[in-house]
Amino acid sequence: MIEMERREVVVIGAGPSGAIAAALLKRNGHDVLIIERQHFPRFSIGESLLSHCLDFVEEAGMLDAVNAAGFQLKNGAAFAWGEHYSAFDFGKTFSNGKPTTFQVQRADFDKLLADQAALQGVEIRYGEEITGVDFERPQPQLRARREDGGEYLIEARFVLDASGYGRVLPRLLDLEAASNFPLRQAVFTHVEDHIGHPGFEREKILITTHPQKRDIWFWTIPFSNGRCSLGVVAAAEHFAERGADLDACLKGFVAETPSLQAVMANAVWDTPARAIGGYSANVKTLHGPGFALLGNAAEFLDPVFSSGVTIAMRSASMAAGLLHRQLQGESVDWQTQFAEPLKRGVDTFRCYVEGWYAGTFQDVIFHPGSSPDIRAMISAILAGYAWDERNPFVSEPRRRLRMLSEICASTPQ
Repeated sequence: MIEMERREVVVIGAGPSGAIAAALLKRNGHDVLIIERQHFPRFSIGESLLSHCLDFVEEAGMLDAVNAAGFQLKNGAAFAWGEHYSAFDFGKTFSNGKPTTFQVQRADFDKLLADQAALQGVEIRYGEEITGVDFERPQPQLRARREDGGEYLIEARFVLDASGYGRVLPRLLDLEAASNFPLRQAVFTHVEDHIGHPGFEREKILITTHPQKRDIWFWTIPFSNGRCSLGVVAAAEHFAERGADLDACLKGFVAETPSLQAVMANAVWDTPARAIGGYSANVKTLHGPGFALLGNAAEFLDPVFSSGVTIAMRSASMAAGLLHRQLQGESVDWQTQFAEPLKRGVDTFRCYVEGWYAGTFQDVIFHPGSSPDIRAMISAILAGYAWDERNPFVSEPRRRLRMLSEICASTPQ
């Protein structure tokens, strides 16, 4: 007979959203088990954190550990296109959030958060996988498989899916939905950067637009150990004629972009490039009887503004707070108190991602005549504060962006 275990909350995935949610629930006295398919440390992209991330790290009692870990300080975001350069300072935002954050190698960062959750009493089982679910019962039931192939059942009062790109519950419950973003691909690597370029600010992520094709862009994310993450993002058709050699592909794109080539002139390309494609994803619902979806398990937009980890942590904080109330016997509404408010911030990010690829938001970013007040409002969004509806560019993102891009288009640069 298969073994049965009973737990209060099961979290699928020990990444940032899973570690944050589990720690918050544990701090409120709940029994929490994390099931993680991989062993940490493990590689992941999403390496440039936004300021808002640290609000949730602090809420989960992990900020001191993160501050002490020696990660690269990040104070803003810089954008380059040909001769144009525009930098935004997270210390000058409309939302007055945290003025700095970090750029992290995710293998180390994710392990740190998971270890911090474990130190707070969360049980984490690495190398185990959820292979089946049953939410038709009075209590959700999960089938877990150990590394040795042995299986057991877990009955839980609630399940949070923080499985990221693994998207466990969306797959098992047929919740997958098509994204409305075009199919894009990223090719990326880590290099020993040796950056000596006088215009480069190591405390900022650098987003570089291809000089001719404005829908192609690069990230350059410096780390504290003299290395950086370098990647190119483009629609699938831009990769079609570049062959299967990913290193040559990435180097070729960089060679077409003189400003970035100058920054990376002394780089040692010592790590084989990787590719990820078709990463934009959506789901039919963010919650159901006995479960809720966090972070990339629910929806992933695009890496351009590094919003993924912020959305993941925000969803973890919101879900943990709501679930605590539910487990205490309160009546809660996951649609109006979780899904809809979370989606408002996601849709704000979506507006600016769409504007980036359409060129309208790029026009705003590179326009030299923006007022300090408007730049502070935009900087707040770039810092992750996409839920601060006091900001007009959050409360009315499409109308405000349209108006501002029209003004930029009608005035000389």
